[in-house]
Amino acid sequence: MAQQNTLRNLSVSRAMRRQITCLDQKKTIGHGINIIIKYKINALLTVDAAQQPVGVVSKTDIMGAYYAGLPIDSPLEHIMVSPPLFCKAGDSLETALEQMRSNKVYRLYVADDRSGDLIGALAYPDIVGLLYQYCRQCEYSNLNRGSQTHKKDTIDRFKVREIMSSGIKSLSLHETLNGVMEALSAYRFGAMLLTDEDELPRGVISKTDLALAYKRGVSPDATAEKIMSVPVHTCDADSLLEDAIKKMIVEDVHRVFVADSNTNTLTGVLSLSDAARGRSGSCHGCVSSRIKVEDHE
Repeated sequence: MAQQNTLRNLSVSRAMRRQITCLDQKKTIGHGINIIIKYKINALLTVDAAQQPVGVVSKTDIMGAYYAGLPIDSPLEHIMVSPPLFCKAGDSLETALEQMRSNKVYRLYVADDRSGDLIGALAYPDIVGLLYQYCRQCEYSNLNRGSQTHKKDTIDRFKVREIMSSGIKSLSLHETLNGVMEALSAYRFGAMLLTDEDELPRGVISKTDLALAYKRGVSPDATAEKIMSVPVHTCDADSLLEDAIKKMIVEDVHRVFVADSNTNTLTGVLSLSDAARGRSGSCHGCVSSRIKVEDHE
């Protein structure tokens, strides 16, 4: 029998966001960056003159344009990835997640089951948000224990170390932005840790930081230190997964760096994508089907 998990009984319609950010493919890259930053999204859908979807422009595509030296007023159609990938609102989240993984994409656009009209978008953070919502409502949730925390916890809960991506790739504060972009592309990361001469963490540089630098006309030869974000958001490897997810939601970050419980050195990264790929909630109850989530739509 196939292993059960929380996503198996949930449809895409339960997790998708109905707000779809679209922009004419003739608009400039600079305009696209403005929209992505304003709405705190990782990509936008490009449409043609008839308002039909024709492509997707992500922060990765914008970073590529920055690295290639394209003028900021170049049209989005020069960097968009085409065609957009779609799923149906009635598809299971399990199926949608497999489609995202097999195509190595961060999001899918959602079509109505009957009409085929575009009605939403689904990305990893949307899946994590739904799982977190179910965990908060669950009677077994550690976040709901309240005054019961003094009682022995018999639930086998996920720890950060079980879900995180092990290993840390870092760059020097003095690395050029070109060097940062090369590393992000090579490792398929969304952000890089920056360290000083003593290899101590000092900041993080993300594709969002690079997009803003591109928009502001910062030279790609500038050092990473000039545009990095601080502080470095961290959590303990033995923290409960639900606590780490709450931290990311509250602090509005897509990843936290994970510190070893004994040495306090950074040993891994936990991202919203990692949490979504875990395919379950915050404890093993969902995996072993002790908690059954019904889709009533």
